[in-house]
Amino acid sequence: MKTLRKWSYIETEQNRIDLLVDDKHLLSLFVLEDKLVRVLLRKNGEFRQGRTWSITPAETPMPFEGRSRLSVEGFSLPEFKQELTEDALVLETRALRVSVKTPLQIIWEAKSEDGSYQVIACERPTGAYMVGVKDNKNSHFFNQPADDRIYGLGEKAGNLLRNGRRYEMRNLDAMGYDAETTDPLYKHLPFTLTRTGSGISYGVFYDNLASCWFDLGNEIDNYHRPYRSYRAEDGDLDYYFMLGPSLLEVTKTQVWLTGKHIFPPKWSLGYSGSTMYYTDADNAQEQLEGFVDLIKEHAIPCDSFQLSSGYTSIGTKRYVFNWNYEKCPDPKAMTSKFLDAGVHLAANIKPCLLQDHPMYEDVAAKGLFIRDSKANQPERSLFWDDEGSHLDFTNPETVSWWKANVTQQLLERGIGSTWNDNNEYEIWDFSARCQGFGEEIEVGLIRPLHSFLMMRASFEAQVEYAPEERPYLISRSGCPGLQRYVQTWTGDNRTGWNNLKYNIRMGLGLSMSGIYNVGHDVGGFSGPRPDPELFVRWVQNGVMHPRFTIHSWNDDATVNEAWMYPEVTPLIRNAIQLRQYLMPYFYTMLHDMHVMDEPLLRPTFLDHEGDERTFAETDDYLLGRDLLIASVVEQGATTREVYLPDNGDGWYEFDTGAYHKGGQTIVVDAPLERLPLFVRAGTVLPLANATAKNTTECDLNALAIFPFQGTGKRELAVFEDDGISHKWLEGEHSTLHMVLSSTSDEQTLTLCRSGSLKTDGRDISVFIKGRSPNGLVPIVVVNGQPISNDTHTFFLNEL
Repeated sequence: MKTLRKWSYIETEQNRIDLLVDDKHLLSLFVLEDKLVRVLLRKNGEFRQGRTWSITPAETPMPFEGRSRLSVEGFSLPEFKQELTEDALVLETRALRVSVKTPLQIIWEAKSEDGSYQVIACERPTGAYMVGVKDNKNSHFFNQPADDRIYGLGEKAGNLLRNGRRYEMRNLDAMGYDAETTDPLYKHLPFTLTRTGSGISYGVFYDNLASCWFDLGNEIDNYHRPYRSYRAEDGDLDYYFMLGPSLLEVTKTQVWLTGKHIFPPKWSLGYSGSTMYYTDADNAQEQLEGFVDLIKEHAIPCDSFQLSSGYTSIGTKRYVFNWNYEKCPDPKAMTSKFLDAGVHLAANIKPCLLQDHPMYEDVAAKGLFIRDSKANQPERSLFWDDEGSHLDFTNPETVSWWKANVTQQLLERGIGSTWNDNNEYEIWDFSARCQGFGEEIEVGLIRPLHSFLMMRASFEAQVEYAPEERPYLISRSGCPGLQRYVQTWTGDNRTGWNNLKYNIRMGLGLSMSGIYNVGHDVGGFSGPRPDPELFVRWVQNGVMHPRFTIHSWNDDATVNEAWMYPEVTPLIRNAIQLRQYLMPYFYTMLHDMHVMDEPLLRPTFLDHEGDERTFAETDDYLLGRDLLIASVVEQGATTREVYLPDNGDGWYEFDTGAYHKGGQTIVVDAPLERLPLFVRAGTVLPLANATAKNTTECDLNALAIFPFQGTGKRELAVFEDDGISHKWLEGEHSTLHMVLSSTSDEQTLTLCRSGSLKTDGRDISVFIKGRSPNGLVPIVVVNGQPISNDTHTFFLNEL
């Protein structure tokens, strides 16, 4: 590795400034937005990989073969000032000042309201950039002030605060991982958010798919001040620097940059059943159809089931797109039973064909596999207790083959969704060759890209087969941009209280990194089955995540099912019904996620940065802006200590309506049947029928008012549509607009509605849930009608 030092100015072309570094390398700065500047280093003036699949600002189209790294399509390219002196190049936008110093170092300053500038980030002055001499490794260093708080990196174990640790991005099938300590895991998300000691936040996103490491203050070197580093095994050093100034704004900018979240169907929010046990059984079809009977018998609301890979087995191994007709003699009859019960199916598919797969020789002859680096043959890698070859999704013929099999083997059999699994592409011959859409690429440069293109191919197959429906897909592995196509989860966790606890923080890390639609395997995927107490607490936490799935491959040959412990089945049912009760709130958040880039899971500080106590590590989190979740994650606990963020309004207990001021720690009762849940004062919470059999019956039917305890005003909305189609884009929706305002004399709720969706005379009840500290129920006027202890009812289509 060699440190880069000298630079000279070459030219400014449009919004790109080119510098010559050490007489041979090209460093370019792109002024893309007032708060977004990109830095690109081309070793010897050439790209190592000249395309990106991660950058899609303002929803610009992304070709399957990628986007040129030099493209600035979708960016506003604002005016900026430029000044060149003997030892510095200074660029100024309306929000940032960027100074390139000698020896090579960049300093980032945020502009204050008074026009002054404040340093927020500073590259290491004693060597900020290093490149390989005989290889293509590269490194980048920032100073790390003691009061910086660093977050992000997506799906990482341990605390949400990343300071003082070293993390690796190298997608692995981390079966049975420990959510507190295991690293690396499944996803490649090289993005950090930093909140400086002055309260200004910024993000840094490295657009490189090669394996890499982040050291965030773990490493100490006597020759440098405290620093943080990014080290990549290969690829181009290409990063985007984004100014918040809040952490929430940084998160939303990352989504804007890498692509909006897909808006999945409403049923994706319902309980999804799954287990490897059923499809591994010799009588798999009987076991699977029995699930439909059991959810009815136990009155468990359910919307979908995820079909594990055992349906493709030959012996003990899995063979993608190969139906085992001995275990599943009549797939269409099986899928019909699920669909008739309102339960959608998603089938597990894998991107590697074992060497004895019935279709292996044909696929090899067509050249659809990644090729070995030396021999003229498909690469061979360990996969599912054997060896196999991975499909090359940078080959258009592979994409066509994949889409045809998804259509013929799944969609035409009544399985409408794909579960893209085991797609970490653990190919350790980094020089194995990919077709690259006509420009050969070594797999080490783009390993996570294959999981991304796999899910895109599945997405396109689903869209082409059912163009009127919004698609639903799942993927375990991925890279920036995965949110455009799929919902994801944190992989194969192990049963244990510690994993329940730290999966919460793992999900929040994903959400802060721009991956919002997430969840965990409830109950633990591997290990022994959870005991009744742990299972209840895991379900109570799981129902408050966007993805709620009970899934397992227990090594004690048991299966996690909602009814597996009769003594707590009523508590499991109640927890799932609570999710149903809140479904209008969930679905509105899902819509806002897609339209406004709003995260669903939020660390408490994301909306309360002015409250320093919210930055303490906690098991609490926000669901949207208005619900505070205090999951019980300690064995034997019957009370829960909760810090209520200082939001200026205070909080109500969801079930009792008791009011508490913000900015204080309280202790609440938490017997096994209770999930402590708090609602922000000044909220109107939309509710549905808790006993509905699935989300199709979870229409808005009530509004619970949690009034202000003083003066205040909030605007809220509830979104509804048919839950499955794209017609909402043409105005076929029903959006209830609500304004809750409070004076010293009264509280007023004003309601009106937009959209053309017919509501069939549905009536909505409005009631006051919150109580004053003295126990009195405030009087609220709803569209001119005073209510206090009574419930007011109106017809939705009258608004």
